[in-house]
Amino acid sequence: MPEIVELGERPYVALRGQVAMDGIAAFADRLREVIDWLAAREIAPNDAPFFRYDVVDMEHELTMEIGFPVDEVHAGEGEIVTGVLPAGRYATVTYHGHPAGLLRATGDLLAWGAEQGVEWDAEGDRWAARLEIYRSDPREVPNMDDWVTDLQFKLKN
Repeated sequence: MPEIVELGERPYVALRGQVAMDGIAAFADRLREVIDWLAAREIAPNDAPFFRYDVVDMEHELTMEIGFPVDEVHAGEGEIVTGVLPAGRYATVTYHGHPAGLLRATGDLLAWGAEQGVEWDAEGDRWAARLEIYRSDPREVPNMDDWVTDLQFKLKN
């Protein structure tokens, strides 16, 4: 069952790209570039990796970031970007299962929000913060059907 939580600002480092719906898995495979960038600078992530959906245009392309929260803001370079996930109220739910089910889980969270009368922090297709946080480490949980993913969608304050 979704709930509304208050979250503080979270600095992050990520790879940003324009991605078609059928290209999300290939883009996700590039997370290693972020890991290598962080390691080369001796910057440690402080939480699980995330996908941030900045612009959600299902018919054309998504603007998204894949990355990690870190302790402080850094300067990016090339395709590596940095920023701060905004503080505020988020609707959140934990999904258990294969990532292929996240589209349905997202639809369920959006439907719950409509039923609850929440107002998303979004302008058209552009979101302030719409996140999938991947809690399962594939090295420890190789069966994707057993993965745990948190959805966190920012609400207007």
